[in-house]
Amino acid sequence: MFEDWDEWIRSLKKDSKEKLILVEGKKDKKALTMLGIRPEAIITLKGKAMFKIVEEIVDYGKECIILFDLDKKGKELYAEISKLLRRFGIKVDNRYRNFLFKTKLRQIEGILHYLKTIEA
Repeated sequence: MFEDWDEWIRSLKKDSKEKLILVEGKKDKKALTMLGIRPEAIITLKGKAMFKIVEEIVDYGKECIILFDLDKKGKELYAEISKLLRRFGIKVDNRYRNFLFKTKLRQIEGILHYLKTIEA
């Protein structure tokens, strides 16, 4: 598990070189790219069929990171897509998501604002 936000961000940057990161929408992707995550490593769910996303991840590799919001909808989407991915042999790296549950952040798109408030 990660000790702090700096370690979480550093590790996510490193892992984004080998794993795809799945987020719900464009604002989530923008927030992660502003943290220095490679945009080409981030896939947005919005407007795409679930099977197309699964195909893209299967074609890319054997592991991915899912960073959906921690609200009811995000949890439901997470359960659905992680089950599908596992069925196709894709391992879901839950370390990043588990860290978020230990914080007050609930929306990925708000990560920059959240980090500013905890640094103040």
